[in-house]
Amino acid sequence: MLRISRATTDNQTTLRLEGEISGQWVEELRRECAHALSGNADTERQLVLDLAEVSSIDAGGLALFRELSARRAVVTKCSPYVEELLKDVVDVHR
Repeated sequence: MLRISRATTDNQTTLRLEGEISGQWVEELRRECAHALSGNADTERQLVLDLAEVSSIDAGGLALFRELSARRAVVTKCSPYVEELLKDVVDVHR
């Protein structure tokens, strides 16, 4: 199960994730990220993913993070375990 909480400012959307990023939840997260990144063509909104409460990520989730990294999403607050999973996929900001 994955819980997604959203906080938005003028130029940034933060998604706080809790639980496991796996299976059907990968697609749910993909939709949320697409929605967060969409918007007015005149504004470039930054997407920040807070992974402090994420316990695991499957292969589909890792592929999604690779895609999001290419779109300059910022990943932050990982546990050491999750940071190790993501080490070859994204740069984690502390």
